[in-house]
Amino acid sequence: MNADELRALQTPLKERYKVDPETAVITLKARGDLNTEGIACKVDTGRALIEAGLHPATGGSGMQACSGDMLLEALVACAGVTLKAVATALAFDLAGGTVSAEGDLDFRGTLGVAKDAPVGFREIRLNFSLKTSEPQDRIDSLTKLTERYCVVFQTLAKPPVMRLHVDAL
Repeated sequence: MNADELRALQTPLKERYKVDPETAVITLKARGDLNTEGIACKVDTGRALIEAGLHPATGGSGMQACSGDMLLEALVACAGVTLKAVATALAFDLAGGTVSAEGDLDFRGTLGVAKDAPVGFREIRLNFSLKTSEPQDRIDSLTKLTERYCVVFQTLAKPPVMRLHVDAL
């Protein structure tokens, strides 16, 4: 896909969203099934059924997906797609590359071992290795725009209001 083809796809959407901003607000959903053996949750991704379980550092076998890994995978996926879309829109010479994320967890927090240990990631690092002949100023622009428009990156950087509700059946 080139910049003109991407613009042709996105221009009608952008125009509609300018005229009627409420049409741009879409509720995404995820659902998990707790009716599983052991300490696990089956999540239907729409493409596959993923069974998440405890990380080995909390007593898991390592045979199930770890939700922390899934969070980093979502960041990698979103950042990769965003970078490619921005590169396309900028007619940026991108011959390939990789995107990776890593994050530091202190499992003492998750296991309730130390009250001062955080529950969740202390730090997350996102890295791109790009095959490109572009000058540094264009790489910097691509980086800045990728950070600005990556939904998962922005959600983690500026967390939304979170609510938890439980219904007893």
